Amino acid sequence: MQIETIKWVSGAVRIIDQTRLPLQLVYLDCRDVETLAQAIEELKVRGAPAIGVAAAYGVVLSVWGQEDISQELERKVRCAVDRLSHTRPTAINLFWALEKMQRAFTQSRGEEPERIQHLLLQEADRIFEQERKVCQKIGENGAALLEDGMSVLTHCNAGALATAGLGTALGVIYAAKSQGKRICVFADETRPLLQGARLTTWELLQNEIEVTLICDNAAAALMRTGRIDAVMVGADRIARNGDVANKVGTYGLAILAKEHRIPFYVAAPLSTLDMKLADGSKIPIEQRSPEEVTRGFGLPTAPQEVKVFNPAFDVTPGELVSAIILEKGIARNPYEPTFERWVR
Repeated sequence: MQIETIKWVSGAVRIIDQTRLPLQLVYLDCRDVETLAQAIEELKVRGAPAIGVAAAYGVVLSVWGQEDISQELERKVRCAVDRLSHTRPTAINLFWALEKMQRAFTQSRGEEPERIQHLLLQEADRIFEQERKVCQKIGENGAALLEDGMSVLTHCNAGALATAGLGTALGVIYAAKSQGKRICVFADETRPLLQGARLTTWELLQNEIEVTLICDNAAAALMRTGRIDAVMVGADRIARNGDVANKVGTYGLAILAKEHRIPFYVAAPLSTLDMKLADGSKIPIEQRSPEEVTRGFGLPTAPQEVKVFNPAFDVTPGELVSAIILEKGIARNPYEPTFERWVR
């Protein structure tokens, strides 16, 4: 099943409202920057690559249908970039895409408003198409690490719902299947918002992949039984040394995988690399609302007055990562020399 997570539809960014899954498949048309920004903040669209693509189209929204002089268009683009850049701080793909859109606008100065709109939409389409192709290449590269009959544990959702293509971590699974390999998946539920339970299992079932849902705290016991052959996750930001920011709980899985001698793989596009950061200690970690923990999906599950620590992500040290799968190939520790060669 081809899932269209994001699509430009004549003056609107059409997204799947992922907060409604798995019960309802609902599409939301965002016709202005603020609606799209709120959709990103509320996780209606999520996943680092998908956020980047959505933000690129968000910049197009800021000028779409406008007939203002170039100075006014510049103000609107600047406001759009500022608003979208404050939606989610950890995923660097967001800032990567916004920088490309800002550069495209700068290069279009002096053009007629209609021409500027066309050029910005063209750039956003390029970002979309690039991410789609990147997912396919990541999948092909990563499939070489999986053998027929393997069981793979995944965390959160790094599939088509998180990208503009087939996905990163799940893209590897899909590529392996297309090669005739039988791969079964164990999906962590991924608390507190259950992206694994709600999104990953739904997506895998749509694509006829065998999947078993487990509670997050069942992973260790499952590994001990020998039923997990590999762990495959995505990433929201990767530092120069291979430290990886991903959905909170990933670090614990990496430790468990090392203890049980299970390979721990990360699949992500080059746009996820942050070569400005020497290591993961400076990666900004988004703090989410306490209500996501105390009132998950509206039902009170803790005393109202209790203090809550609710980071959306954690950082896994590069030395715990067996390999990082990118569109250029498969990188292994030490990561920095390979990353520097690939981003030139």
